[in-house]
Amino acid sequence: MGTAPARRVLVVDDEESLRHMLGVILGRAGYEVLTASNGAEALELLDREEDLSLVLCDVRMPRLDGLGFLDGLGERRRRIHTVMMSAYGSNDLALEAMKRGAYDYVNKPFKPDEILLTLRKVEERERLALENDQLRAQMRGRTLEGMVGSSRAMRKLSDTVRKVAAYPSTVLITGESGSGKELVARSIHALSDRKDRPFVAVNCGAIPENLLESELFGHVRGAFTGAVRERAGLFEQAHGGTLLLDEIGEMPKGLQVKLLRVLQEHVLRRVGGSKDVGVDVRVVAATARDLEVAVADGDFRDDLFYRLNVVRLRMPPLRERTEDVPELANHFLEAFNERFDKRVRSVSPAAVRALVRFSWPGNVRQLENVMERAALMCEGDVIDVEDLPPDVVDGKSAELTDEVLSIKLRVAQLERELIIKALEQTGGNRTRAAKVLDISYKALVYKIRDFGIGD
Repeated sequence: MGTAPARRVLVVDDEESLRHMLGVILGRAGYEVLTASNGAEALELLDREEDLSLVLCDVRMPRLDGLGFLDGLGERRRRIHTVMMSAYGSNDLALEAMKRGAYDYVNKPFKPDEILLTLRKVEERERLALENDQLRAQMRGRTLEGMVGSSRAMRKLSDTVRKVAAYPSTVLITGESGSGKELVARSIHALSDRKDRPFVAVNCGAIPENLLESELFGHVRGAFTGAVRERAGLFEQAHGGTLLLDEIGEMPKGLQVKLLRVLQEHVLRRVGGSKDVGVDVRVVAATARDLEVAVADGDFRDDLFYRLNVVRLRMPPLRERTEDVPELANHFLEAFNERFDKRVRSVSPAAVRALVRFSWPGNVRQLENVMERAALMCEGDVIDVEDLPPDVVDGKSAELTDEVLSIKLRVAQLERELIIKALEQTGGNRTRAAKVLDISYKALVYKIRDFGIGD
């Protein structure tokens, strides 16, 4: 049986006697020691030695000092753990070294056990990071690409998606706004035999009624004012692939009849056209509304509902799977690190506890927005409680106090309250709510988005 390879350490110091002493100490502890006399020499050595990840580096050296060495690491900083050494110890110097990517800082003279203990701490951190990466890889295998979360609810949903993806049946995805319904639809498409064909998504509640028919089914030249050329609709654009009809509960009743015909006969007729066009499209519908209630109220056709409701998938709200919050937070943190060129390493335990306690009325979309803000606000390498919005930390939504006299804020608050009340009275029907509020449908959609209602 072979022995495990020795851990390798690079010692960077301009004093030959110190390099020799550390070589003896670390060699006895089972390390293989490499040496360099300054930062520039160390960087050149690291270019040749790909498997080096531990560095002991002096601060003051000729040619290139320790802080310059840290700056010169560049992208290698992510895989190299550097412990700085100096006889000119100060809190400011240690803090500056940490800001530039050092893992730890020790003052000269030091005892052998102090150096060995520090290196063991570094190795423990590396081991935990590796285990974390392996765990994430395992979790990704248990849930679908893009759908983050290893809770029982998400594993069950992923298993169902895998089963239904291979068949052409229509799927209805229900769930609150911001819970990730589109991700489920994309997963269904990616796992189906249509994955190499188009995936097209349309929000039925964001397009005015007079334009939605043309958007879905296309139009011929001269069908209406401005129709200067023939245009294929989204059904034809998605031919051979998948069409996501998001917010299907907001579709006007007149269009529901035409959609039902496409689902049953696989043909459509463009606006102003006189001939049928055959289409091969797998339809996935999504809604935050209770369609059974909409059917009972006469707002949604029962025959269309039954046609859509062949396979129903429910996307659980985030408050029902709070065990996924830390994993989601880290997922978003990695994305924002890359987008903003930040190097935020993790979320503190106190911040994680605050995130898990919060009820997340806006679901995953709200958590994503919170993590974006936190990544931007964070000045160190760990997101802490003070980087989170006050309402998340307090566990409640922010409210205007009596001391706030801003007319603009008060009017916005009143608008928001009226819109919420109108949506409640109309069972979430935006068309009827717009009439109750005496505003246009388009204006209502924009205000819902701007106020974050249902998000």
